[in-house]
Amino acid sequence: MALRSQTPVRPDAPRFPRRFISPVLATLVALAFSWLTAAHAAAQDSSSQIRWKVNEMAQVRLDGKAPLKWNLYQPDRKDKKDKKRDSDRVLILLGHRYLMLDTKARLVYLVTLDQLQIQGGDLSTGDLARPDRIIPTFDWTDRDVGPAELYRFTLGDYNRVLEVSLPHMPDLRAFY
Repeated sequence: MALRSQTPVRPDAPRFPRRFISPVLATLVALAFSWLTAAHAAAQDSSSQIRWKVNEMAQVRLDGKAPLKWNLYQPDRKDKKDKKRDSDRVLILLGHRYLMLDTKARLVYLVTLDQLQIQGGDLSTGDLARPDRIIPTFDWTDRDVGPAELYRFTLGDYNRVLEVSLPHMPDLRAFY
């Protein structure tokens, strides 16, 4: 016959009934789980949010003329950890319509107003590159025209030529 070892119970030790321990333990586990999921969601939201700043030096032309109402936004470079990922994206306001250009992939996306959060003069958005929002474009050209990069393409839905001139820093490596 096997003997089981029993730990002696001190008479002055407090005894909690099991029905008390189980709800407390379940509550603690639920709180820890909700805290971890909230921290994870906040980390994902902050990493997927793009803050757009107005670029005052950029120019936009539609069929060779400046539109009546336009603005151009580029991702804020100060608060991004991955600067290369969004450096080729541009958000343009044309009248009452927002377009996001991906200059590297040569794609144009339609942006709805519910995807934008206005913060003063700046905008904040999530990821705007959705395949169901692609606007057909053709005849893409991009050229370095001195102090700026010029992108020219035709919007398929309006059949109009859009030109976007983005200023960039000159290449000064020859002077080093």
